[in-house]
Amino acid sequence: MRRAAPLAPVAVAAWAGAVVAVVLPAAAGVLAAVLWAAAVIALTIAMRRPGSAAALIAVALAAAAVVASHVAAAQPAREAAISFGVDGGRALELTAVVTSKVAPAASGSLWFDADAGLIEAGGRALPTAVPVSVSVAPTDITGGRLDLGSKVVISGTAVAGDAGDRAVLVVFASRGVRVTDPPLGLEGAASDLRTGFVTLTARLPGDGGGLLPGLAVGDTSAVSGELDAAMKASSLSHLTAVSGANCAIIVGLVFGGAALCGARRWLRVVASLTALAGFVVLVTPEPSVVRAAAMATAAMLGVLLGRPAAGAGALGLAVIVLIAADPWLALSLGFALSAAATAALLVLAPPLARGLARHLPSALALVLAVPLAAQLACGPLLVLVNPVVPLYGVLANLVAGPAAPAATVLGLVACLLAPVLPGLAGLVAGLAWLPSSWIAATATTAANLPAASIPWLEGWGGAAALAGLGLCVVVVVAWRSGGLHVLIPRVVATVVLSGTVGALLGNGALAGPVGVLSVPSGWSIAACDVGQGDAVLVRSGAHVALIDTGPAPEPLRACLARLGIGHIELLVLTHFDLDHAGGADALVGSVGTVLHGPVGDAGDTTLLDRFAHAGARVAAVSAGMTGSLGDARWRVLWPRANGVAFPPGNDASVIVEMRGGRVPASLFLGDLSATPQAILAGDRLLQPPYEVVKVAHHGSADQDAGLYRRIHAAVAVVSVGSDNDYGHPRAETLQLLSAAGTAIGRTDRDGLVLVADSGEGVDLWRERGPPTGAGSGVGTVP
Repeated sequence: MRRAAPLAPVAVAAWAGAVVAVVLPAAAGVLAAVLWAAAVIALTIAMRRPGSAAALIAVALAAAAVVASHVAAAQPAREAAISFGVDGGRALELTAVVTSKVAPAASGSLWFDADAGLIEAGGRALPTAVPVSVSVAPTDITGGRLDLGSKVVISGTAVAGDAGDRAVLVVFASRGVRVTDPPLGLEGAASDLRTGFVTLTARLPGDGGGLLPGLAVGDTSAVSGELDAAMKASSLSHLTAVSGANCAIIVGLVFGGAALCGARRWLRVVASLTALAGFVVLVTPEPSVVRAAAMATAAMLGVLLGRPAAGAGALGLAVIVLIAADPWLALSLGFALSAAATAALLVLAPPLARGLARHLPSALALVLAVPLAAQLACGPLLVLVNPVVPLYGVLANLVAGPAAPAATVLGLVACLLAPVLPGLAGLVAGLAWLPSSWIAATATTAANLPAASIPWLEGWGGAAALAGLGLCVVVVVAWRSGGLHVLIPRVVATVVLSGTVGALLGNGALAGPVGVLSVPSGWSIAACDVGQGDAVLVRSGAHVALIDTGPAPEPLRACLARLGIGHIELLVLTHFDLDHAGGADALVGSVGTVLHGPVGDAGDTTLLDRFAHAGARVAAVSAGMTGSLGDARWRVLWPRANGVAFPPGNDASVIVEMRGGRVPASLFLGDLSATPQAILAGDRLLQPPYEVVKVAHHGSADQDAGLYRRIHAAVAVVSVGSDNDYGHPRAETLQLLSAAGTAIGRTDRDGLVLVADSGEGVDLWRERGPPTGAGSGVGTVP
């Protein structure tokens, strides 16, 4: 490894330089100048003192300087595009070339990346060369097939991309995308092959048919939202679309085939890399695929050549080249995951395999070590995005892994045969459907097992904790027995692992059937801890309503399981923002009626259609509409019928009250802001006092004090995430509630919050806080 080691600090320096440059692009020029000067100084020292570390430092500084120079050189064009294209929502027209696959989003819209060559607005034109990200409704595409390499004219509005994003502008093509020229040459031929294969597999049934195009050619358009969520929950998402795993399969098979034919080692490598290049063209040579191919090449060079140092060196070189070519990759989670997984394959898998082989057959130890190493390396990065740990990830990879090569290879063969021998291609696709269905079934089964996803600590603290836990696994499994200097770390690591596993198992039990026994049984209202979002349950006897779903399916599933709820009779989607409707995947197929307010875009309609197709009755509601939930009654107070003052979104939230039976008089305020709150406060439909209020917009400062004084609630529930960047709940809102003597339950600090009708008032139970008897003084939920 010593020959490869010098490339590691160079790669780290390039990566760090890229992060600073893309986050602070205005300072990239100064940063580049400073780094170049420091590199020259280090090189001068190295020439005077041969053999010192100054030469390595000079190369590392030069690598960082190259990256910073790239960002500085691109910044004038990026700034010009932003100042030209983002001005009060003006209408734009962009002439561009598509540079990525066209991917469906959960909202129903399509997203793709493009390089814009010309931006026009208000009779002015800006020739440019900047990357943009585009959203368009499928029905707004005209002129031909939209695919990588297509030349297009995009009409709509734009906003500036976030700091650190490669895309300079995010364009919303509200006036459509017109394809002026289809992909040509190799890109056109590859596009035709992909389209033909997707058409061929559309006849295959179930999730296996939808997954096969993703496994073989990277087209995920047929993957359902439920399957996509299951693949993520079971740590199989790297198989959903083209990744380093697919690239490694191609390289490995070609290398092995060439070896069987007696080819020399160098010829095997050339044949493998040639096949990989063809595969990249077929599945779209977009940045994510090129990145995966580069990482796969690095890994396979080390494994296939029998020299881990070569693989580590190739990995370092791949990182340097990719970062220098595209510095914005430095903040890409996909890039970090690719690098981490490749490094794990090269560095962690061999010692883990040797350690496991002391207790398992060698072949099984090697098979288990690969997904275990990948999980240990990628887990800390994944919890930054979704703070859960997939409990069965390694097992799911072991079960599904052997099917991936068969599905990929058979799918590719069917794709290549489709234009010339469609009958034979259909037969081969049918064979590929079998392993594809196996993978889909594995993902679905693993995702539906009890405690499939264990909640984890959020943020960088959670990532550090999971990384530390992974280090303990490596110490216990890979370190051989030795003296005291080995024994002590192994004992410490074993204790840490034992304690963590015990805590996770206990937490998993709470997320399963045992969880029902861990909370009081007499609750009427439950605010689930789903992070920065709303998910509030109302129960009247055996009948359950849910108001909003939170931002993601996993925490909502965990809350429903803990409370023993399998069916939702009434779902109220107050509005369609992600923090209120993002967890809908957890409910499709288990809801009786869906009530919703004004629909914004095609994505909202698509979500409602999914519920309807799964058997739910879907109805738009407005002020004055009523209904029942067991012995309780619900009534909609907002929005007003045919109202135009407030567009779809926060201020058009469905505001509903519930009362009757064992449900205390309750008002659920969605994300309503102060202005519509003031209007609601004077509305004759409002019937205060209310015993419980769900505070609007996670306790933001935008509240109308008059409404809360009129409500005069005994208990206020604030559904809010501990990691939010908005300062929710705001101090002034908490003071407003406390001044009225209202007991407050907030999910960020208290976790699950339960409210019950005690007969003499209401009681408040907090998972992580003291109970409060708001009316009876008992202080518990019976």
